[in-house]
Amino acid sequence: MPKGVPESVPDDGLTTRQRRTLPITAVHTGPGKGKSTAAFGMALRAWNQGWPVGVFQFVKSAKWKVGEENALRVLGASGEGGTVDWHKMGSGWSWIQRSSEMEMDSEAAAKEGWEQVKRDLAAETYRFYVLDEFTYPMHWGWVDPEEVVAVLRDRPGSQHVVITGRYAPEPLTAFADLVTEMTKVKHPMDAGRKGQRGIEW
Repeated sequence: MPKGVPESVPDDGLTTRQRRTLPITAVHTGPGKGKSTAAFGMALRAWNQGWPVGVFQFVKSAKWKVGEENALRVLGASGEGGTVDWHKMGSGWSWIQRSSEMEMDSEAAAKEGWEQVKRDLAAETYRFYVLDEFTYPMHWGWVDPEEVVAVLRDRPGSQHVVITGRYAPEPLTAFADLVTEMTKVKHPMDAGRKGQRGIEW
């Protein structure tokens, strides 16, 4: 097991072992590719630990197929690790494609999705949560980032949460334990190429 050396040790009265069981809030943000993919990789580790995993997709339509969804559903049903529940909270809205009707439907879906996450956190339904593309409802003003931080700060138990998407709000990044910003150096779409099987989905 890797042994990292902390930059500083807080004077919080906790032992090293106690600190290792504290819940983690992670944020994957920035314009680069791989934010959700990295979160789903963390979900695989959680599944391997036997933890119940809840995935909440806040932007992608229920019609859109994500490769990781099928893999994690199969693993969750295998009985080898933890269970996996996959919730799609969007109705097709994206940060590229917009219409007023779609916006209203997606805003309502996002708000209800956040209410469900709050209920699950309070009930400790899962040990690991992926809130995929949840930064967008906060960025667009549909969900209050300060409320998100308050709920995450007060969540019971040792529930880990990873949030993905561009434009992560400052209150969230200031609160989070782990923040990774994906930067784009090159992307095939810059050269006019469309998304590909096995790469984008």
